[in-house]
Amino acid sequence: MKTITAKEFLHTLNEKGIDPKYLSQMVVDRLIEKGEKIATAESCTGGSISKRITDVSGASAVFDCGVCSYGNNIKNKVLGVKKETLETVGAVSPQTAMEMALGVRNLADSHYGIATTGIAGPTGGTKEKPVGLVYIGISSQKNTYAIKALLGEQGYNRENIRKIATDLALFSVYSEIGE
Repeated sequence: MKTITAKEFLHTLNEKGIDPKYLSQMVVDRLIEKGEKIATAESCTGGSISKRITDVSGASAVFDCGVCSYGNNIKNKVLGVKKETLETVGAVSPQTAMEMALGVRNLADSHYGIATTGIAGPTGGTKEKPVGLVYIGISSQKNTYAIKALLGEQGYNRENIRKIATDLALFSVYSEIGE
């Protein structure tokens, strides 16, 4: 599993000359070009990925479903995250992120599912799972995987963590979609 920090991610965007405010447009454009669809399952980002996608004119051609699954019961009942996953490794885990992404992809019958689960803070963090820990799940017809993001450095607050997690999720799915 790939691990990335906020600093590393922002450096990558800078290197590639990508302004984060255009990531959703880039995702929508690429999906329209390929005739493919995406669905989202969000916990710690609270629907911001869905909002960013639907802010783009023409998004209805590529986006049918976004689930804000803050509670574990919704992760289980709507997205199909296994109870044993939630009970053994918890909601903030790579397994949960992957199950959420796969679950929403199946629910929407889309080509891609993207999910976020994490601890945006300022409370809720532990030594094992600190504030700023976010797992991004990506599911495509080819594979399902998770990215571990450590976004709590540099004194980032809840708003910063959620914004960077949203940007990273959009960038990750953009990269997954490919040329």
